[in-house]
Amino acid sequence: MDYAHLLDLLRPATAPGTPRRQGLYAALRQAVLDGRLPAGTHLPASRTLAAELVVARNTVIHAYEQLLTEGYLVADRRATRVAALPLGDAPRAEPSVPDAPDSAPAGPPAPLPGLAPRAARINARRHGQEGPPRPFSPGVPDLGRFPFAAWRTCLDAAWREATPSQLHYSPPGGDPLLREAIAHHLAVSRGVRCTPRQVIVTPGIQGAIAVCAWLLAEAGATAWLENPGYPGARSAFAWAGLNVRGIAVDGQGLAPTAADWAEAPPRLIYLTPAHQYPLGTVLSLERRLDLLTQARRHGTWLLEDDYDAEFRYESRPLPALQGLTADAPVIYLGTFSKTLLPGLRLAYVVAPEAIAPDLARAVTDLLRPGQGVEQQALATFIAKGRFAAHLQRMRRLYAARQEALRRLLGERLPAVASIPAAVTGGAAGLHLTLALPPHLADRTAVAALRRRSLDPRPVSAYCLPGSVPPGGNGLVLGYGNTDTAILPAAVEQLAAGLAEAAGHG
Repeated sequence: MDYAHLLDLLRPATAPGTPRRQGLYAALRQAVLDGRLPAGTHLPASRTLAAELVVARNTVIHAYEQLLTEGYLVADRRATRVAALPLGDAPRAEPSVPDAPDSAPAGPPAPLPGLAPRAARINARRHGQEGPPRPFSPGVPDLGRFPFAAWRTCLDAAWREATPSQLHYSPPGGDPLLREAIAHHLAVSRGVRCTPRQVIVTPGIQGAIAVCAWLLAEAGATAWLENPGYPGARSAFAWAGLNVRGIAVDGQGLAPTAADWAEAPPRLIYLTPAHQYPLGTVLSLERRLDLLTQARRHGTWLLEDDYDAEFRYESRPLPALQGLTADAPVIYLGTFSKTLLPGLRLAYVVAPEAIAPDLARAVTDLLRPGQGVEQQALATFIAKGRFAAHLQRMRRLYAARQEALRRLLGERLPAVASIPAAVTGGAAGLHLTLALPPHLADRTAVAALRRRSLDPRPVSAYCLPGSVPPGGNGLVLGYGNTDTAILPAAVEQLAAGLAEAAGHG
């Protein structure tokens, strides 16, 4: 054995402070994996190698024993040898020979397989900037106004009373006290008809939509989405193997035609009736009642996403679609990401009593919900009236911001960018939608605005691929995270960026 050559194999740099035995183990292991120590190579006895390396014999014994345990080496009475491993197409060095010490190095390793094509399609739908939210980022509440003290009080109390079971996955449906608190709140604020048994707590709204898609329809079934509409629902339906059909939205909300019902009757319809996302229209009462009638006729489930209806400014909101009639074929979806904070990762489903127990068990199996302590803290937060008080404060704050934003848009857009302030969506929520003229593509406008550190979203990003629905060219302007004090400067940058994108700057 050419010990000098073996020593060369064992000289790779190791991190300062690495124990010698760990360094020897790592060097030998890597030499086996990359083929520099081919299968069948005899290693020197531990005493011999220790003398050559000027290390303690135990150092070598430890490295050999670890490699034997992991299967890199085999040993018998005659010798310790490199095991024959299924290294596939990994580059392999030829066995070393004394007269060829400078053999050519092995080639680069074969590339990894990579992500599936669907990953590229999902990433292509991302239109927000990375990092902290910037002015006009939609869907982000004012996290600086979160009631830290009140929440900390509830959370501290929940931890003091925590039991071992709360550290495990939550029971089917979620914490019983939270389910009761949500049911009471929805009955009072949104006209939802339900008992606590019908409330199912989920880890986020995306998981809730995905579970409904998986469990309420078989692959290949037809699902309708508002167009433009929420991209997360589109992704969930695609993952479930559903055939998605986009339905146009007008001033009264989702607008299916008789041809839609005749050509592609759906198993599922996802909609945002209280504040259509992203155009902001409100589904009229006539349309609501017609949808319920047609859904019963065609065996259709309606997924009602009530994501930000708590923030209503012009009048008392229409009651939830779910509560209009008894036994409506409606799955009601809600979340605390807009009303409290996205990082809480708690949402809920309200299902008809006939399917609620089975749906709750399936949610537990598929999503493995947890956060038992946080669920108890939230139950207390709601029951003590702190949630309602927070909503009232934020409703006033957001109403003032929306009013200021509307005024500034009306003043500055025509003056600076020669663009009319055609705004929709002011009845509720945390965003306005600005329609753009046909000569100014919304994605071009967004690119110019991001160079000015603004983060609106193009309406076209919410449209189904290849479609150009009415209202599909515009900007979604979030104001939840944009303080009133910076709105004048932000709108000035918005107007200047639009002028630049339109060629007027």
